[in-house]
Amino acid sequence: MAMSSTLSPVAPFSHSHKPLQSTFLFSRANPPLFTLNSLPKKLRNPNKFRRLIIAQSKDNDSADPPDRLISAICYFYPFFDGVQYGKYVITQFAPVQTVIQPLLPAIRVFKSFPFNGFLVFLALYFVVVRNPNFSRYVRFNTMQAIVLDVLLIFPDLLERSFNPRDGVGLDLMMSLDSTVFLFLLVCLIYGSSSCLLGQVPRLPIVAEAADRQVL
Repeated sequence: MAMSSTLSPVAPFSHSHKPLQSTFLFSRANPPLFTLNSLPKKLRNPNKFRRLIIAQSKDNDSADPPDRLISAICYFYPFFDGVQYGKYVITQFAPVQTVIQPLLPAIRVFKSFPFNGFLVFLALYFVVVRNPNFSRYVRFNTMQAIVLDVLLIFPDLLERSFNPRDGVGLDLMMSLDSTVFLFLLVCLIYGSSSCLLGQVPRLPIVAEAADRQVL
């Protein structure tokens, strides 16, 4: 049998076809929303622009009202535990007495049992910080309060080791106690007010340690 070896001619490729620009995401008909040239000069570096986006996303932490309230209350823990360092400041300055006066009932309850501080520490750490059911906002602020309270070990050791009765040593100890108390008071005001406003307070010295503990 004879087989036909003829092939049907193929139409030559025509160069007159228009490019399919409509299939591209960014074409002349659909220009991009922005380009690097449209950004300020200091942001045209892609690496800098990427770091800016990451930094902004970290600052946009939001918290519900219950989370804000729980976080604000946690900052009372280190203040109540270290209020004894304010014995010199409270007796000398009437405005400080005015601030402390409404807190006296709660302070008396906290100090009524010697192990209350340790029990509160265990409750906050294992019930709140290690509990994934709480938001990271609550766990971070709780951990900051815990780390701040742990730091009170150092002035306590100094006071127990030296305990001067008079002279320059007593003056130095009074200055140390007053500094610790004022630091705790500032942390309480700053931390609690920031939480009530929905912001993320970052306390000096303790913020990075709290970050490492909260996953």
